[in-house]
Amino acid sequence: MLQPSGRIDLLSAGELRQRLIDTIAAGQRRLVVDLEAVPFIDSSGLGALIGGLKAARLAGGDLRIARPNAQVRTVLSLTTLDRVLRPYETVAAAVSGFADANGN
Repeated sequence: MLQPSGRIDLLSAGELRQRLIDTIAAGQRRLVVDLEAVPFIDSSGLGALIGGLKAARLAGGDLRIARPNAQVRTVLSLTTLDRVLRPYETVAAAVSGFADANGN
């Protein structure tokens, strides 16, 4: 699980993207990104999450987001990325989503 904090924008998105790629390369293919401490995300931040999602799926895994605030939910909804990066209310719900997706 990754727990970024602060704004995820043009200045910080590259760091998040690299953390996601490094985590996947280390063998953790099922990732939960806990966004509780993220007050703001912009298109660069969304790009980092989508990049992480693609990398995880290429490695045979997946990426889920948990506990996004209202601003993050609004951006996801406006861009229709909430269909791809479905937000979960809790970290536990995001983790259980992996089992649901695999029919377990």
